[in-house]
Amino acid sequence: MIASAQPYHAIDDGRWAESRIGHERCKTSYAFRTFLDSHVKLCFGSDWTVAPLSPLLGIYAAVTRRTLDGAHPGGWFPEQKITVPEAIEAYTINNAYAAFEEAEKGSITPGKLADFVVLSDDILTIDPVKIENVTVDMTILGGNIIYQRK
Repeated sequence: MIASAQPYHAIDDGRWAESRIGHERCKTSYAFRTFLDSHVKLCFGSDWTVAPLSPLLGIYAAVTRRTLDGAHPGGWFPEQKITVPEAIEAYTINNAYAAFEEAEKGSITPGKLADFVVLSDDILTIDPVKIENVTVDMTILGGNIIYQRK
């Protein structure tokens, strides 16, 4: 089983969902930790143009679950938070797996496509609440620099 989810919706919908569908239904909405603990392959996307395109904002959402209105600084249903490495996998190798392309992409491995970004901060070591402010310094596609922040 493969679950495709858009984590940004958790921090957006978390502002109003309980008033519309109730607390009990919301407990199982955006159940990222439950999926991973149940060995479900979790794939993340953005749902752009409905939500921001940025995978960094999606990682921030999945890891912190802090709603946009500030009402849940500890996370909306914090038991469903996942780790930064798990969120990165959901955006990279898991998506490649879902597309039957894990032999060509999804990880930085010899022989795979050299498509990756260089970030302004190490999202594996900074406080997760700071991830939303991390920027892309460089984008490498096919081994070529296609973007470099000045």
